[in-house]
Amino acid sequence: MRLFVALNFNHEVKQQLLQLAQEIQRQSSQGRFTLPENLHLTLVFLGECNSREAAAAREAIASLSFDPLELTINQTGRFKRNDGDIWWAGFQPHPPLQKLQQELVVALREAGFSLEEERYTPHITLGRQVRTTYPPGALATPLHETVTSIQLMKSEQLAGKLTYTAIYSHEKTSN
Repeated sequence: MRLFVALNFNHEVKQQLLQLAQEIQRQSSQGRFTLPENLHLTLVFLGECNSREAAAAREAIASLSFDPLELTINQTGRFKRNDGDIWWAGFQPHPPLQKLQQELVVALREAGFSLEEERYTPHITLGRQVRTTYPPGALATPLHETVTSIQLMKSEQLAGKLTYTAIYSHEKTSN
């Protein structure tokens, strides 16, 4: 199974992100845009895992202690690609989010996972292979979310549709 660790958002924030993606799409000549139910913030991508590795990932996630994360989505941007750009919504810098992601990476490595060595850039993918005239930049109205859980997510094609399903959830554990 293809797994990743993520933070998910409430319905209202997902609807606001959907509206943002639709605005970008209206000004685009091409692109594949993320389904609203799949909008999330990836903390760590694990890739193909067997049931033993999934159990190890659950244990690593369960070992984390964290306070609720008060996140602000305040910008759009893109990662340039030859076949069209990846458009994203980005976050106001939030040290507790960076700390949680780093602690997760350490816990997963201690559990035996080989993870890529790259700088973590928190973002929500809005669309792929996008060609647009939409300008990246600050959001007129930032979006706010309080996140109190981390999910281990499974990615699969169901009836031809990319579907993300939480297979484990770890709630905030500190007071």
